[in-house]
Order: sequence, then C-alpha cells, then structure tokens
Amino acid sequence: MQWETVIGLEVHVQLATKTKIFSGSSTAFGAEPNTQASAVDLAMPGMLPVLNEEALKMAIKFGLAIDAHINEKSVFERKNYFYPDLPKGYQTTQSELPIVGAGHIDIQLADGSSKRVRIHHAHLEEDAGKSLHEDFHGMSGIDLNRAGTPLIEIVSEPDMSNAEEAVAFARKLHTIVTSLGICDGEMSQGSMRFDVNVSVRPVGESKLGTRTETKNLNSFRFMERAIKLEVERQIDVLEDGGKINQETRLYDGDKDISRAMRSKEEANDYRYFPCPDLLPVLIDSSYIDAIRATLPELPDARKLRFVEQYGLSDYDAGILSADAGIAALFEATTAKSTDAKLSANWIMGEFSARLNSEEKTAKNSPINAEQLGQLILRIKDNSISSAGAKKVFDALWTEEGHDVDAIIDAKGLKQVSDTGALEKIVDEVLAGMTAQIEQYRATDEAKRKKLLGGFMGPLMKASKGQGNPKLFTEILVKKLDG
Repeated sequence: MQWETVIGLEVHVQLATKTKIFSGSSTAFGAEPNTQASAVDLAMPGMLPVLNEEALKMAIKFGLAIDAHINEKSVFERKNYFYPDLPKGYQTTQSELPIVGAGHIDIQLADGSSKRVRIHHAHLEEDAGKSLHEDFHGMSGIDLNRAGTPLIEIVSEPDMSNAEEAVAFARKLHTIVTSLGICDGEMSQGSMRFDVNVSVRPVGESKLGTRTETKNLNSFRFMERAIKLEVERQIDVLEDGGKINQETRLYDGDKDISRAMRSKEEANDYRYFPCPDLLPVLIDSSYIDAIRATLPELPDARKLRFVEQYGLSDYDAGILSADAGIAALFEATTAKSTDAKLSANWIMGEFSARLNSEEKTAKNSPINAEQLGQLILRIKDNSISSAGAKKVFDALWTEEGHDVDAIIDAKGLKQVSDTGALEKIVDEVLAGMTAQIEQYRATDEAKRKKLLGGFMGPLMKASKGQGNPKLFTEILVKKLDG
C-alpha cells in the first residue's frame, strides 16, 4: 500500500524581552538555578500578574510579518495541569481568543518550487520551569528560572507532507523571528522548541489518520530524523495490522530512538477557563499600525534586495538572507572588502562550514566582519594565495591572532608577486626539468594544460609556497611555448 504523510507543527518561541511575561524577573540565560524567580513566578499567595507590554508588541510583530489577522481583543486563560516545575498548578496561556489569528508562511522547496503553509494562530503564554535529573542521584531538582518566561506558541495547519517540508518551514520561521528581533533563535538554549504532529494515511484517503505528537525537539536535524522515524514506525504498525495510539512521544537524538511518553491529552483535560487575575487585552488599529511602522526588513524582501544591490544569484541571496546574523555579517564584510561575490563565497563556504561543525552562530563566531573583509582584501590584492588565506582564517578562528596583516607576516604567508623574482625561480626550476619540457613541447596544444601541473609543484616548493600561482603560470607558459 502507498502511504502519504501529514505533518503539523506547534512551535514555542521564547520572546526576547528582558523580563518575564507577568513579573519583573530577568530572563537572562545561564543564571544559577532559582535566582531569577520572583514571588509571582513562585505562585506565592496574593501575588498578581501584570502583563509585559513588550511581549504583547512582539507577538503582534510576528502576526504582521506573516500577514495574519491581529485580534483587537484577546483573553488569557488558565490551562490546568500538575507538574513539579509548574508551581501554580496551571499555565497562563491563551486559547479561545489568542492575540494572532490565521496567517501564512511561504517556504522554498529543494526543487525550486514554493509552498504555502497556513498558520492557524499564535498565542502568548508563560513557560514552565525545568526539572533537573542528572546531578541528584535518584532524585530530581527543580529550577524555576524559566517559569514565567514569555513565549508565543505558533500552531500550523497540517499542510506539510514530509520531513523536508517541515524543516524548511521551521527554518523559515527561525529566520522570521530572528529578523524581527523578537527571539534570539538559540535553539540549544531552548529559545525555539518544536512539537511535531505526525500521521499517515493511504494515498487518496481524505480522512486524517491518528496522529502522534513528538515533543520538545530543539534542532532541525533532530526534527527531521524524528519525523522520518515516526513515519516509518506508523507505517510498520499499520501494515502489520495494528492501530496507531494517539499519544505524546519523546525523541532521543543521541540514540536516534523515540518512545511513548503518555496518551495525548485533549483540550477538555486541561479545564481551560478565563484567568480571573488578568483583564482582557484590548488594542485598536492605531496601536497595530504603530507597531507595523517599526517592522524591520523581512527575509523575502532582503533576498530580493541582495539580488538587486549586490548582483547575487537567487541561490546565493537565498542562503545569505535566510539568517539575520549571516545577512548582517555579509553586508558588513562586503562593505570592507568591496567584493560581494568573494565575500558571499567565503561566508557560504569556509565560514558556514566552520559554524556548522562547531554548532556556532554568526553572533558568537570568533571572526568578525572587519577581519573577514580584511582577509578578502588581501586575497584580492594578491598579498596571499587561496591556501594562505585558509591558514589565516584558521589562525583567526582559533584566536592565534586578531589582525590579518600581522598573521600574514608572522606565518610568512605573504605572496611573492615580483615578476623579476618569480622569473628567476622559473628559470632555475626549468633548468632541471629538461625531460618534462621536451614532453610538454611534443604534446599538442589541447593537452598541454594538463602537463602544467607537473611544473607548478616544483615552482611552489622552490618559492616556499609564496609564489603567486597566477603569475607563475603566465611566466611558465611564456617560457615553455617560447
């Protein structure tokens, strides 16, 4: 039997406010456990929440960016459940009247086509705390620093049909929220977490299959793998005559396995009701328009500008505009190097490869735009070869030095471009390669280019790797053909 997959995402995006959604506690990452939890966050008796307006503005910014309807009236509700890291016994969230209504996000697929993914809604809510299991020898610790951290939960329609589309959607979402400045996008710190709803059904069937929800995926790679694993599992169960249980699952990225956690709750299990401590949020069109006026350049517009302003291909512009940090680095590097194409090649190549291998972002890269631009300038003015440039890049990355010119001098990488000096080296090398010269001259012109490599090795060795390869080639061809 042929099967088709149906995927929907629920994405928790941590908003980049300095304080929590209902208290003045800091949201800074990395503090000692329970040092950023106020009486409001701890649910002490008599404590009343006060809405952080910046969180509201950020949610509206997101809604405007995805062309969504913004509700002029939204209501906070209590979602009741017991968990050790939820001191109140309920989560303050939105359900019936969320701040952001229906919208959409367009994604680019690998074959060059585009697809529209509908957004059902996005609502404001507070995060829970965190249970710690590693260091307590059979017990669990509770860290309430995250309790009350502002989130928007973005709920898509089930419009994706494979893991690649889901990852493309997640990446586009990451690009939008980081470009807006409403989230730092640091997934390793929990700033974006993905819950993936997956079901399968026979091809041609209109009724949706029973879905499972795999929770708290915090990387694109884990999300792609978890989806593929779950699709395979569901198809195997159905083809063996079994049935899919509607349940919540967890994925272990280290072991590449998933397991059932609990049966999937329904909305009525949470006993939602309007929060009596918070009034409905009322805004008007002028408030929304004022926020609209503050929107920065969004990824799709930035891509078009990169094509027009810098003469980049659609592909290059798409990669460089997708991440706000990479886009800013590219523009600053190009301003220094005055060469957009060479800057793009280095950022998409050596720079991005190093970021990926060390799981870093442009923001915490050891190399800044000033250094990268200076390195590209030295390539352009023939001060260093391509091989030398990679050595300088390595030194900058590992912080062996901070100044490009100083590294070039210290490592003896300055390229020799004096034609007189290079010609002397060519004469000396050719004097010991008479057999190769005879072979070259006996070969027809079409095949001579392949034989040049046999001369270049000794020439670079004789110049201690500092000869300009382009000038070496010009001098060598002139002498051999002469």
